[in-house]
Amino acid sequence: MPAFLFIAALAAAPAAHAAMPAMHAAMPATRVATAAPLITIGNFTFGPMQVVVPVGATVTWVNGDDVPHTVRAVDNAFHSRAMDTDERFSFTFTKPGVYSYFCSLHPQMTGKVIVR
Repeated sequence: MPAFLFIAALAAAPAAHAAMPAMHAAMPATRVATAAPLITIGNFTFGPMQVVVPVGATVTWVNGDDVPHTVRAVDNAFHSRAMDTDERFSFTFTKPGVYSYFCSLHPQMTGKVIVR
């Protein structure tokens, strides 16, 4: 790559990096799953906070934080053990409904799976 192209690309990098928070803020809080949904746990939040899945879908949560978290349904339909960093928990939803859940170690962390 010629030096002048490399320098031009390097100069454009801060502008692209500055736009990243705005792109993240524009991401929807609800996601309609078209494949096996993955919910990430990071910075003491579930993301996305709400997913819509068909009956029979398996949802997987993965802990990206450096502290343990759980996934527990408000109605006790499912409950994970405490997951360390990069550990996963999956649950298959066999009945339609709204499944609210939270982290039993950090109850302010909440989410919702809508099964249609």
